[in-house]
Amino acid sequence: MTSDAALLDYLLRLADNGLVLAQRLGEWVGKGPVIEEDIASTNVGLDLLGQARLWYAYAGEVEARIKGTGRDEDVFAFRRDAHEFRNLLLVEQPNGHYGDTIARGFLFDQWHVLLLRALAGSTDDRVAAIAAKAAKEATYHAERSADWVVRLGDGTGLSHERMQQAIDGLWMYTGEMFAVDAGEEALAAAGIAADARALKDPWDAAVGAVLAEATLERPADGWMQSGGRTGRHSEHLGHLLATMQFLPRAYPDAKW
Repeated sequence: MTSDAALLDYLLRLADNGLVLAQRLGEWVGKGPVIEEDIASTNVGLDLLGQARLWYAYAGEVEARIKGTGRDEDVFAFRRDAHEFRNLLLVEQPNGHYGDTIARGFLFDQWHVLLLRALAGSTDDRVAAIAAKAAKEATYHAERSADWVVRLGDGTGLSHERMQQAIDGLWMYTGEMFAVDAGEEALAAAGIAADARALKDPWDAAVGAVLAEATLERPADGWMQSGGRTGRHSEHLGHLLATMQFLPRAYPDAKW
């Protein structure tokens, strides 16, 4: 894989994470448990969508260097099938109850903020600039989801039980965040990408501290599900894309 091809794949992974999780959070609009959370989760989704647009824009430029022409953000978002998406399996998991949504966001947010802070030091000026801006938003996301994990974990008996079940059920998707393939390893060696393996220990420390405060048990690391970053997804992504992509595909010549 050429350096530009590896960079394109990496940028799509970053963008797809934000787009898919933003779509999941958008499903809560008008359905949040309290109006403050309805608004807060929507705003987090809008932050992630904005970040995805920046990554897609750069991906299109890199693709143009490779092929002579590059897709724009709308084509990346609405004209690709599920096997072409490169997001983590974690972010495509269904919302479930609100504790499931918080647990999913918490596990992702703690990793995402570490990744973006590392990418802010990228030797690629464009990557560094996008990451530095996004890291400010991700810091809030991580604080918010951690606060809710503590509130629910150390709340009533029922909220504690549901939060523990949510963390336990999603844990098998966390290992994929720290997997590195040959293309990503080469980008990390060049200082362009972050070495995801180096994020594991600080993520463990941050997640462990929050779970302890929430009186929740950290699940044991066992077999981990993977495949999303190479286009092998759960059935949930197909259903999500069917909803998200319906209008642009049904009316491809419409002007928004």
